Amino acid sequence: MEAFLVATGIVALAEMGDKTQLLALVLAARFRKPWPIVLGIFAATIVNHALAGAVGAFVTQWLGPTTLRWLLGGAFIAMALWMLIPDKLDEEDTGSRSHFGVFGTTVVAFFLAEMGDKTQIATVMLAARFVNDYIGVVAGTTFGMMLANAPVVFLGERIMRRVPIKLVHGISAAIFGVLGVVMIVG
Repeated sequence: MEAFLVATGIVALAEMGDKTQLLALVLAARFRKPWPIVLGIFAATIVNHALAGAVGAFVTQWLGPTTLRWLLGGAFIAMALWMLIPDKLDEEDTGSRSHFGVFGTTVVAFFLAEMGDKTQIATVMLAARFVNDYIGVVAGTTFGMMLANAPVVFLGERIMRRVPIKLVHGISAAIFGVLGVVMIVG
């Protein structure tokens, strides 16, 4: 349960103001069909995070415990610094062509937007940290993505205007920083 709760909290916070959250807002404004968008986000996230979690679990088998501890600690601290850099949505990430329909466009756009994104990297690191709870990590990171993105699809800009993104990013950075120090100190 710890892996699920930590993964949910970290990803939900990390996703605030992230480009995939902005992508959810763009798709909601463009298509005005929230359910296929939310289901597309879920499908893309579960596949993306399952793959990222598998990479994290695989890495732990090849690295010794000391190397892994230092690598994860440094990665969490790097993630803390990365959280302080705001994301922008590129025009190419908006799914400008919709010949896949709303659901298909959302799946493809979200899957591609998540590649190398903060939350995908966090999923790899969390799966390495909680190596014995792959399911908890993937379920938690997916749930965190849905907590951050589904309300944006339904409520749109009203939420984005009320949430102090800099504060949320600061809290996320602090959490990643603490996790990094805890990993290094042991």
